[in-house]
Amino acid sequence: MELIILFSPLLGAIIGGFFWRSIGEKSAIYLTIVLLFISCFLSWIIFLSHGSDVEKITLFRWINSGDLSANWSIRLDRLTSIMLVVVTSVSALVHLYSVGYMAHDENWKEGEHYKARFFAYLSFFTFTMLMLVTSDNLVQMFFGWEGVGVASYLLIGFYYRKQSANAAAIKAFVVNRVGDFGFALGIFGLFMLTDSISFDDIFSAAPKLANTTLTFLWTDWNAANFIAILLFVGAMGKSAQLFLHTWLPDAMEGPTPVSALIHAATMVTAGVFLVCRMSPLMEYAPTALSFITILGAFTAFVAATIGLVQNDIKRVIAYSTMSQLGYMFVAAGVGAYSVAMYHLFTHAFFKAMLFLGAGSVIHAMHHEQDMRNYGGLRKKIPYTFWAMMIGTLAITGVGIPLTHFGFAGFLSKDAVIESAWAGTDAGFAFWTLVVAALLTSFYSWRLMFMTFFGEPKGDGHAYSHAKESPNVMLIPLGILGLGAILSGMIWYSSFFGKDYQVAEFFGIESEYYQIKQNASDDNSSKTSNDEIKEFIPPKGAIFMGKHNHVLHDAHDAPVWVKISPFLAMLTGFIMALWFYVWDKKKPAQWAFTLDPVYKLLLNKWYFDEIYDAIFVSRARAIGRFFWKKGDGGLIDGTINGIAMGVVPFVTRISTRLQSGYIFTYAFGMVLGLVVLLSLMIFSVGVE
Repeated sequence: MELIILFSPLLGAIIGGFFWRSIGEKSAIYLTIVLLFISCFLSWIIFLSHGSDVEKITLFRWINSGDLSANWSIRLDRLTSIMLVVVTSVSALVHLYSVGYMAHDENWKEGEHYKARFFAYLSFFTFTMLMLVTSDNLVQMFFGWEGVGVASYLLIGFYYRKQSANAAAIKAFVVNRVGDFGFALGIFGLFMLTDSISFDDIFSAAPKLANTTLTFLWTDWNAANFIAILLFVGAMGKSAQLFLHTWLPDAMEGPTPVSALIHAATMVTAGVFLVCRMSPLMEYAPTALSFITILGAFTAFVAATIGLVQNDIKRVIAYSTMSQLGYMFVAAGVGAYSVAMYHLFTHAFFKAMLFLGAGSVIHAMHHEQDMRNYGGLRKKIPYTFWAMMIGTLAITGVGIPLTHFGFAGFLSKDAVIESAWAGTDAGFAFWTLVVAALLTSFYSWRLMFMTFFGEPKGDGHAYSHAKESPNVMLIPLGILGLGAILSGMIWYSSFFGKDYQVAEFFGIESEYYQIKQNASDDNSSKTSNDEIKEFIPPKGAIFMGKHNHVLHDAHDAPVWVKISPFLAMLTGFIMALWFYVWDKKKPAQWAFTLDPVYKLLLNKWYFDEIYDAIFVSRARAIGRFFWKKGDGGLIDGTINGIAMGVVPFVTRISTRLQSGYIFTYAFGMVLGLVVLLSLMIFSVGVE
């Protein structure tokens, strides 16, 4: 079953990419879709049936060089099963959705066969992502990690005739290489210190690494903290955390299904998965965890502020993704790894639906993406409107406070914020995430009001001809809508329930793990309120140190902490209603009054301009210098100089020696013989 899940997308990619001419373009497309749905179906079977134990399936011997030895194996545990359903579910629905979205793509000429290649790229991306999440060692994970980078480059730059798409693909590839360099250094460091790249060996050595000093750049570092930070640098690139995030909004140049696949549930969540996978090491690296928490909180806030003023519908959702990834990293940074995976899990459904819903809007408006040219579309595309409404209710966190009843984002986001309150850096991270929740509500409802309410704006022709997307695009929206509504409630106990429930679901291994079972919480329980059980779970997917009681403490958060996300959501909704429904002049007035702040946010905090001044322009200057002075001046100058000066001179001398007279050649032979005899006589005399 596991092999079918992994290699079905690869088979689809190979057939769709290389043999579509033999079987026909449509047959190749439908084959990739069928194979993805098979992989998705089997992934759900594993997710629902597999326990908390760790299972390893060795495929073949991969590396055996000196001390470096590794098998190509599948590591199947709770983290893997979660990622399998996330990746295959979103990918299968994106494949199906793409049939309708790419049917009349205006970026290609009539008669061009590009669709099979597009579906092959989607399947190849899915395969590399599955390789990443099922890996049993770091080098195998790095293979999937880089494969995802290659596939994303191909998908982002799919419209290769557009210069902006080419530039975005290169930018994504280069920025991710910066993070990947840190990831590679972390792998090298772990192998140097542990003589292994296997997860089990590294996890066993984690306590020793915490007491080891590592010298790097003439400075002594704590090995566990230093290695954990290097690994997180890799996660920063893939998951678009602050400072390595600039590739994410530009990646919207790819087709909308690509945005849903890459930026909703798969590639950008790889960094969160990495941190959770490495929890046994992270638990012994408190400095690294603090760094992850603080940077995640900053990312959530900065991305939310930028999303306030963006006008491209896909870019608003892209910055929303970046902000929600910050939430996940805060949860992982405070040690609530199950909560980080909870938000990753629910986020996949409602964010994929928002991206695909935006694609349906763009499709209806003839590829217009500026929300200032929308308005009143709820009457034209009602199904898409309600799908986007469900996604908005989910991401903003709508539900009944102090209960387990609400949309997916309501439960998982609240779990993150409560965990942040219980964590080490409680004050800063907690309040930052609450403010980010307010901003998220504002820009999400701003998108809804500008797109679906009010009077039509912009091109009246586009509005008058707007119509609902075909069923092949709407069915994925309906399925994702169910996930956005139900996923948080169904799996609440597994990710953020009682301590023993979470421990049992993930197989949490801990040096010291206490369980308080309150009889009032469980009518079938015979334990008293004061009874305390010591829970020793089997070896599982997540490790929590003896001082990590975040999950337990988060449930003891005061009422004001638990309702703060709901109040933030409500405040953001009222502000958006005020600005974009009741008093539509307010946005322009505030933009004029707060002009410096507005320009700062509109220009994305000037990160691109700063990087251009510091890195890009200098790199171009160095390249230009080597091009003109090195390649043009030195290399070409030398070669051309030899070609234009020395070669003609030698040629002229050589031609003069070829006189054509026999006595000249005879004289040369005699002269050569005299020189040869002289050398022989001289050498004998010397001896």
